Formats: sequence, C-alpha cells, structure tokens
Amino acid sequence: MKLLVFAGSTREKSFNRRLARTCAAMAAASGAEVTHIELADFDVPMYNADLEARGTPADVIRLKQLCFEHPAWLICTPEYNASYPALLKNTLDWISSPVKGDPVWNDDFRATRGKVVGVLSASPGALGGLRSQSHLAPLLINLHCWLAPQNFALGRAGDAFDEAGNLVNETQRKHVQAVIDQVLWAAGRLAP
Repeated sequence: MKLLVFAGSTREKSFNRRLARTCAAMAAASGAEVTHIELADFDVPMYNADLEARGTPADVIRLKQLCFEHPAWLICTPEYNASYPALLKNTLDWISSPVKGDPVWNDDFRATRGKVVGVLSASPGALGGLRSQSHLAPLLINLHCWLAPQNFALGRAGDAFDEAGNLVNETQRKHVQAVIDQVLWAAGRLAP
C-alpha cells in the first residue's frame, strides 16, 4: 500500500514533523510503501485566485500528483489557536483547486477523492492538538476523503521523544501504530 506522510509544519524543531518521521518509519516497518514529504520542500504560495489565473505553480501540480498516487495518507497537524495551521489549509486548498483547461487536473477532487486519511497531532499541551483534529476532519470530508476513525493526539510532546526523535513511551507508539494499521487496512479495502 502506498502511504503519503506529512506534517502541517515547517518549523525546524516541530513536534509534528518528529511525529511524522516516526509514523513514516513505523509504517514502513509495517510493510507500507511510504513517501514522507516535507512541505518546506515545495514552493507553494498563499492561495490566491488571481495568482492561480496566471498559472498553477509547478510544485502544486507536483503535490497534486503525489496525493493522487497515494491511496492512504497520514497527516500530523499542529494546533494553532485551537485549530489547524494556515500552512495545512493552504496546502489542501491548492491541492483541491481545479486547473482550468487542464485535461487531467480540471477535476478539483482528483487528488483527494477516496483517499483514506489518518490524522495525528502533537502539542506541548495536555490535549495534544486534539482541537486541531476536530477542525481538520470536516475539511477532509469535504475534500471527499475517507477519515479514519482511529486518531492520536500526543500530549506533552516536549517530553515524548528521545534525542534521536523516537517516541519513548510504548503506549504512545501503540496508539500511533493503531492509526497506521487502520489507515492501511481501510485503504486496502477501499482502493479501486
């Protein structure tokens, strides 16, 4: 199963980037064909219809293609002001925006339709970013994704990783694995 993993953060010491790396490693160990991307590696401007009218940026097309090629996704979202960050919203807005006149990408939901998405979050707070997940869920459903009911919010993330970036608590690792397992299981059954 092809699995796309990314975090909605570009911050160097982001807990969600660490969590995404953990997810990618654990999913690969589970037999998934994992593509782990960093959103900082894509030149994606803030969405603007006037900018889009001049031409969809090449890295947006690259992101669309990656999303399309992977039936399963894991998204690790930070929590900013009790919701998900602008970077994540902007990325999903571009991915789901149709490219007018393009025979492949004129379908706005081509890159997102039918994808099985597992959502995780990490935060220094006790709730672990759970509120960001509750806001992200309706957006993903609106993009025609299948949202895995199993999720995980990593609280007190500042103490959760060792120096190598691995989760130190076995119970937390089991929760992450449960999300991975459910996403891979569901994607295997829903993929055409």
